[in-house]
Amino acid sequence: MTDSALPTFIAESRELLREMEAALLECEQGETGAEAVNSIFRAAHTIKGSSGLFGLDGIVAFTHVVESVLDRVRANTLQMDRTLAAILLECRDHIEHLVNAVADGKSDDIQLATKGEGLLQKLTARAGGVGSAMTHTIATTPVAPAAGREHWQINVQFHTEVLRNGMDPLSFIRYLGTLGDIVALKSLTERLPAVEEFDAEGCYLGFEIELASSESQERIEAAFEFVREDCTLQVRPQAPAAQEVAAEKREVDAKESKATKSSDGRSLRVDGDKLDKLIDLIGELVTAGATTTITARKAGLSELNESTLRLARLVEEVRDQALKLRMVQIGPTFSRFQRIVRDVAREIGKEIRLEIGGAETELDKTLIESITDPLTHLVRNAIDHGIETAEVRRARGKNVEGVVRLDAYHDSGSVVIEVADDGGGLKRERIVAKAIERGLIADGSSLTDSEAFALIFEPGFSTAEQVTNLSGRGVGMDVVKRNVNALRGTVELDSKEGEGTTVRIRLPLTLAIIDGFLVGVGNSSFVIPLELVEECVELGDEHRSPDGDQRYINLRGAVLPFVRLREMFSLRSSASRRESIVVIRCAGQRIGIVVDDLLGEMQAVIKPLSRLFSRIRGIGGSTILGTGQLALILDVTSLLDLCLNTRQAHTAPRRALMD
Repeated sequence: MTDSALPTFIAESRELLREMEAALLECEQGETGAEAVNSIFRAAHTIKGSSGLFGLDGIVAFTHVVESVLDRVRANTLQMDRTLAAILLECRDHIEHLVNAVADGKSDDIQLATKGEGLLQKLTARAGGVGSAMTHTIATTPVAPAAGREHWQINVQFHTEVLRNGMDPLSFIRYLGTLGDIVALKSLTERLPAVEEFDAEGCYLGFEIELASSESQERIEAAFEFVREDCTLQVRPQAPAAQEVAAEKREVDAKESKATKSSDGRSLRVDGDKLDKLIDLIGELVTAGATTTITARKAGLSELNESTLRLARLVEEVRDQALKLRMVQIGPTFSRFQRIVRDVAREIGKEIRLEIGGAETELDKTLIESITDPLTHLVRNAIDHGIETAEVRRARGKNVEGVVRLDAYHDSGSVVIEVADDGGGLKRERIVAKAIERGLIADGSSLTDSEAFALIFEPGFSTAEQVTNLSGRGVGMDVVKRNVNALRGTVELDSKEGEGTTVRIRLPLTLAIIDGFLVGVGNSSFVIPLELVEECVELGDEHRSPDGDQRYINLRGAVLPFVRLREMFSLRSSASRRESIVVIRCAGQRIGIVVDDLLGEMQAVIKPLSRLFSRIRGIGGSTILGTGQLALILDVTSLLDLCLNTRQAHTAPRRALMD
């Protein structure tokens, strides 16, 4: 097999290993259903078969023993209990290390091989002896087959082009050796041409093979699946007539399975970079379409306007469909935390179960990759700080087994991810006392619960009584908030002492294109994410103080704080005679943004800021308008912090912009 196919093998093996891990965790928790065991077996078998095609004998040999143990579990001659599931999890991890070694070009790692032998000894001791396959080779002399095995006659003639197509004929023969004992092997040389006609890149190999195996005809034929178009294959049992009838039936069932597979095989693996390039081009198409629409309006031709409107609708549909290509379900990401919860809980001696909800919720692939680290910290924090020990939970009348829950759902054009636990909750008094001690707030400050709990996101803030390997050093929660904010998201926290804590992360659906609301201040343009906009109201003269110090208005009986973009960014234009307030809701709170002009809705293609401007607060990116003018996309989270923090709100405008 050519090296070009190796990345596909590695990617598919990693997917199978994730499925294998999820099923083994189910078994370890006592949910040993037939489907879970079959899923584990299928993953191991597929990895072994694919490894044989690449000549990765180390993976084949190790996985063969694991597969043999699983085969006994499927046959109900060996019970899958927690101990066996835990050992198989270690074996699964070792297979992952072997695959990673292949990816790194270190497939002959001696230390890995030694560790593998130790794991197989541990596995075979638990399974009552399975037999090692670490030195499995192909036999070319007659071998006495084990009782209960059938003899299979296999004739295979490889086509001339098989080598040019990147296939190694011998790898298929080696794989056959993992399905049973090769009793006889004979080379076919009838197709060898004369010397003057011999093609050095052509293949003239053929084999007659006698295989003693308990596998089905379908499984044996599947060994040649990757080369079926490049060979002539015949597999038949050396059996009486009755067995030949059964063999014909099995052949029909194989055909039916492949027909189903071909009809369902509508998925296509696409390189992520190609998809990102497509999204970038569609973003440019959106901008070009906006320019065309503006030009058509200026021309004043009705037919041209109708054409541009149809074009705009098509561009919008193409945009939506392209963005859906990058949307993936969050379930697989959540499932990976099953292993983290299991390992960490064992490390600190707690009984904890992970519950998952909203696994079908879709999110941009880039966002999922970026949010994994913050989620990992939140889950580990819930395990270490949130869930009490068994003794404490028992004394409080709780179930000894604690629960950490991951959930996701769509809400108002955003995706909300929740990390919740049923632990002891946050201690408000301790948080406030620590904040006073560190000088974050003044003694006697009146804080709401949400304001008090938000203090844990301050850099270096920790109320842990002792430092552990997991947490307690005051590093992490501020990083969580910073990473979420970098994704144009927000973090909220709810907690009740004695009942538990919920951290709520709100994220946009995508980082590429947003629906925005365009506003103007003087000659400058700004974009506000449309899903955050609640309403727009006029700022009356009664709300304008001569010195410009007023920072709030009474909006239908509720206090609404606001910020002036003109002051924030030191814009040199004078205030217009008529100003408006755009009311936005973010992280459960409302603020107003004072602007001169309301310019309407638009699609904004997000362009990241350069590193030179990365420390500017209140700006999350930029976009190009249809007129060619640059507009800045507002970072509403930063605006909210500036607006609600009185000390920052009265700081000089230029200083308020910098961290």
